[in-house]
Amino acid sequence: MSPAPSSQEPLGSGTADSLATEEPRLRLATLADVPAIDALMKASTRDLFPAFYDPRQTASAIVYIAHVDRMLITDGTYIVVEAHGEIVACGGWSRRDKLFSGSSGQETNVRLIDPRTEPARVRAMFVRPDWTRRGLGTRILKACAAAAGEEGFRTMSLMATLAGLALYERFGFEALERVSNVMPDGVSLDLVRMEMPIT
Repeated sequence: MSPAPSSQEPLGSGTADSLATEEPRLRLATLADVPAIDALMKASTRDLFPAFYDPRQTASAIVYIAHVDRMLITDGTYIVVEAHGEIVACGGWSRRDKLFSGSSGQETNVRLIDPRTEPARVRAMFVRPDWTRRGLGTRILKACAAAAGEEGFRTMSLMATLAGLALYERFGFEALERVSNVMPDGVSLDLVRMEMPIT
């Protein structure tokens, strides 16, 4: 399994000719990245959710799901993918109890979880619409699994939107239950709770 990315991982430099084929690089997010991450999350939700949710649900998700959880960044568990100096994907994992954004009941779940008995949480996975289907989500998930495994976690869990369901199934997550999450504005969004072992 690949090692977890570092905030100091070089982004690479190259000539104008090499930039066209430059491999996107993973690194840990910093607080300076928050505006770019926020813009990416909202663009991804705006463009990709309409294939799975109605306009009201999509608009609600832009507000309540597509926002940056700074604790993931300060905990050193949130990853961005950069290409040509731009952030094109993001996602991470957490050693805290919070499973997802978009529910008032989840926002205060900051308890540190026990890696011996509880799964690491995969959180806030987004890919810029023009960078989908290039394996970026899979690379982030592999990095999350590697980092969580190094801290003693044996399983990972997440709450998937329908837009991300196929990615997680391909990676090896199994659906445990489908739930209807009520957002703070009263709009309901179908989500799927999933889990997989770290091997």
